[in-house]
Amino acid sequence: MSGTRVFVTGIAGFLGSHIADRCLAQGYGVSGCDNLIGGYLDNVPAHAVFHRVDCNDFKALSPLLKDVDVVYHCAATAYEGLSVFSPHLVTQNIVTATSGVVSAAVSKGVKRFILCSSMARYGTNAVPFTEDMVPAPQDPYGIGKWSAEQLLANIAETHGMEWAVAVPHNIIGPRQRYDDPYRNVVSIFINMMLQGRQPYIYGDGNQKRCFSFVSDVVDPLLRMATDNCCVGEVINIGPDDEFITINELAATIARLLDFKLAPHRIAQRPREVYFANCSASKARRLLGYQPTIKLEEGLAVMIDWISSRGVRPFSHHLELEIDNGLAPKTWSEKLL
Repeated sequence: MSGTRVFVTGIAGFLGSHIADRCLAQGYGVSGCDNLIGGYLDNVPAHAVFHRVDCNDFKALSPLLKDVDVVYHCAATAYEGLSVFSPHLVTQNIVTATSGVVSAAVSKGVKRFILCSSMARYGTNAVPFTEDMVPAPQDPYGIGKWSAEQLLANIAETHGMEWAVAVPHNIIGPRQRYDDPYRNVVSIFINMMLQGRQPYIYGDGNQKRCFSFVSDVVDPLLRMATDNCCVGEVINIGPDDEFITINELAATIARLLDFKLAPHRIAQRPREVYFANCSASKARRLLGYQPTIKLEEGLAVMIDWISSRGVRPFSHHLELEIDNGLAPKTWSEKLL
């Protein structure tokens, strides 16, 4: 669709910048916004038009969506664990921010809106999570994402804008912020081990997750801009194999780095879901989803990228709103 104009919120972030890159490669006109809470400015593709605008600033955001065809809403304070202790910050930048972007999109006649949600929406449902499950989020972040989905569907259907919800999960790859102590376990482990430091593992480390390499996520997301089969649908995007424990993840990274692993053990985080894994069956059926990068290959790419960029000290850039002794010591005592 030559001439398509795409707007990406969170364009300086990890996923948003990769989506912008791929849209540019397709010949689309690309612009986007970011408040730089969680991204790197040098992530923004050179040929994209960048606006340093917060999604909560409706008056500043709305004019930017004039003549836009498709919005990818990637911007979010994607801090599931931290949301238990900073619920206002996280909810404001999930729910309120989404209402602002959706309202602006409708007011400017955007044709299609794609919301990037989270598997936190599923909570303690039995794995693998499927899209027909009733969401049961366990923390403010998951509650916010589920609320944002409902807002989008309600507003878009009322005013005639096409919508779709993508549920990418545990994405890894270059451009992911690795000096953030509150999220991105793969990046945290690699950054620490490259510094010769032992990582921290919450609880017994037998929590299980799947990890998605970013290029495998962007491919189906790109199809969602133009394929009508996704309209009005919620679609999980991520692998449903290689379901591994956090202990196994740490051991794999240590082996790739030839690092002698003896992790620090710390109390389990409140509200953490123990098993989280999504079925990819619907994405395969509707979007031809087929991941090509296995976990170990993706970890090796991450190691090379962080090594070449240079390790960094962790930046505790967000304050705990609730510091009552229940927060992990890694955050309250800035152990990372």
